Amino acid sequence: MRITALLAFMATAAPAWAQQTPQQDDPRIYDIVAAVSADRLRESVTRLVGFGTRHTLSDTLSDTRGIGAARRWIKSEFDQISAECGGCLEVFYVSEVYPPSRRIPDPVNVVSVVAIQRGTTDPNRMVVMSGDIDNIISSGRGWAPTDSNPGANDNASGMAGTIEAARVLTKYRFNSSIVYLGLSGEEQGLLGGATVARHALENGWNIEAMLNNDMIGNVEGINGVIDNTTARVFSDGTPPLEIALRELAGPGLTQAARDSGTIEVSAIEFNNIMRLVGRQRRTGGEVDGISRQVARYVDHMADKYVNNLDVIMVYRLDRFGRGGHHTPFANLGYPAVRIMETNENYNRQHQNIRVENGIKYGDVLEKVDFDYAKKLTALNAATLASLAWAPGPPADVRISGGNRPSARLSWQAPHDAENVIGYRVYWRLTDSPTWDFSRWVGNVNEYTFDGIIIDNYFFGIAAASADGNESVVVFP
Repeated sequence: MRITALLAFMATAAPAWAQQTPQQDDPRIYDIVAAVSADRLRESVTRLVGFGTRHTLSDTLSDTRGIGAARRWIKSEFDQISAECGGCLEVFYVSEVYPPSRRIPDPVNVVSVVAIQRGTTDPNRMVVMSGDIDNIISSGRGWAPTDSNPGANDNASGMAGTIEAARVLTKYRFNSSIVYLGLSGEEQGLLGGATVARHALENGWNIEAMLNNDMIGNVEGINGVIDNTTARVFSDGTPPLEIALRELAGPGLTQAARDSGTIEVSAIEFNNIMRLVGRQRRTGGEVDGISRQVARYVDHMADKYVNNLDVIMVYRLDRFGRGGHHTPFANLGYPAVRIMETNENYNRQHQNIRVENGIKYGDVLEKVDFDYAKKLTALNAATLASLAWAPGPPADVRISGGNRPSARLSWQAPHDAENVIGYRVYWRLTDSPTWDFSRWVGNVNEYTFDGIIIDNYFFGIAAASADGNESVVVFP
């Protein structure tokens, strides 16, 4: 019955078939996926493990050991990549001194590495990939800052993947900018991510997607499952109150309010908030926030370009009771997701290297599957490339309908309209996690589905370029 209904309203709609249509695939992205090297990933992880420890509180002066040597090596890798592409990367540090806390006995300067590959036509629109520099083991004051800890999978794998993506993608030029991040202080409370997210906000970065990679090299789970064909993408939905506050406060929301998560409202404003909350409850969209759309995009890229890899979308900001460096970006309103392995092995996370009761503990190099890390790195690279070549997302997307058998979508062109060849409308049943149906509607600013009951579906719209790359779907 569902298929019959879909076919019925598809047949009655009137698409602009005569208009130019984009390519189905972009052959360059297949080349990008193929160019990712498991051997180079192994070399980078081996080098990071070789620093002995990368604890945020470890040595910053040594050339061979500790967090200081590790971050200088990461910066030198980005500098070398930049030299090979004619200076196409802007490489610099972003730092902030954090006061003592539960995991910081004394003030510490948390230093992260940033490399920006500027876009040619839309440089302030940015897509971001990150890995963590630091690691930790679970013993001692401050969690053992001087003790040796390989930290091979957590998270040399994600950092190596970010460096490798830069090696591959700097061979190309993109419309928007791509940012590669090495973030510190993750194990002390997502500190480096918080600093860089604020840096992005203060400098007006228009972040379209932030892909945080944290543990992308383990295929043998503590649950006994061995799996190298799936990956998880974590993303949060859009709580109704968040929607209401954003609509109520808009760009006038102060930085203090953003940082504290609080805003003072009058009785009239509170009534307006509740009206907006009620509107979302009636119209839906609680699983269609901006981060969730990025997760769907990543899933689509896996299906389209990466062989033998299926993305599992997890409807959580992060793992149960835990956190990652995408969270500070999401907290500031940026679309951000976490990409990682499906089956974790807790014996290899935050563990002193030892053997107890015949069980080997420790996050060692030998347990990283570099062919699997290659797949996840390739997934990131494909996603970054497609988004950076695509136009920006359509603006002011709206929908109307109800009490009649039709649904009307309207939108405005993104600010880089010269890169838009047209638009694709997406729709799905309300209980589906993915955009299952789509139609090319041409270079127009509105489209009406006739013969459809709007209650039964969700809709979205994406802008497309001639080379087949599309923006993130925008939920009206």
